[in-house]
Amino acid sequence: MSGHSKWASIKHKKGAADAKRGKIFTKLIKEITVATRIGGGDPDGNPRLRTAILIAKGKNMPVDNITRAIKKGTGELEGVQYEETTYEGYGPGGAAIFLEAMTDNKNRTVSEIRAALGKAGGNLGENGCVGWMFEQKGFITVKTDAKSEDDLMELAIDAGADDLQTVDEHYEITTAVENFETVRKALEEADVPMDTAELTRIPQNTVSLDEKKGKALLKLMDILDDHDDIQKAYSNFDIPDDVMAAIIESS
Repeated sequence: MSGHSKWASIKHKKGAADAKRGKIFTKLIKEITVATRIGGGDPDGNPRLRTAILIAKGKNMPVDNITRAIKKGTGELEGVQYEETTYEGYGPGGAAIFLEAMTDNKNRTVSEIRAALGKAGGNLGENGCVGWMFEQKGFITVKTDAKSEDDLMELAIDAGADDLQTVDEHYEITTAVENFETVRKALEEADVPMDTAELTRIPQNTVSLDEKKGKALLKLMDILDDHDDIQKAYSNFDIPDDVMAAIIESS
């Protein structure tokens, strides 16, 4: 199982996901606020904001929360000023770690990330040490019962998608960054329901982990994903299915 955005599918139980709903909202509010500050408060003219709003609505965020976040971004309401930054390093087994963050205190954030990596047997690296491994792509998932694979493939490729693969009960569509919005809009106009529509980072190579290191890496990814300042956490780990089954059984 590869360790880009799909790693979240390992995060088993619904109860744990529900418990993190407040943190998800916090991260989405940050993204909406920063997207607005950078590109303006009109979603029609700001693709990043439009995507953030769609994700927020998909997570059932109240409209009032979205509106307040936009107003903070435009300066109509007072709010904390967040700075976008990235962190790179290594986790258990030498797996690469790439983090996208938004913080109002970089010293605090870097200190907490360094401590989390160190505790897991990894370390924080210099900028650029692993970033080259992760290619930014558009990433869209659609449930397999929403449309036939052939029909969805034709629609997505005609709109500019790079690839479509079937993984478990979902189709996974990848696009170049510049084609993401066109593909997303084509699916929306064709009334294709999307479970995920976001920009992500996909590793160009992977590191295979045994049960011990795999378990430690998954625990670390959970900690990083749960951190208030980290918007997205990526790794290039690969855990074979039999090893993953053993990890889940021992959890």
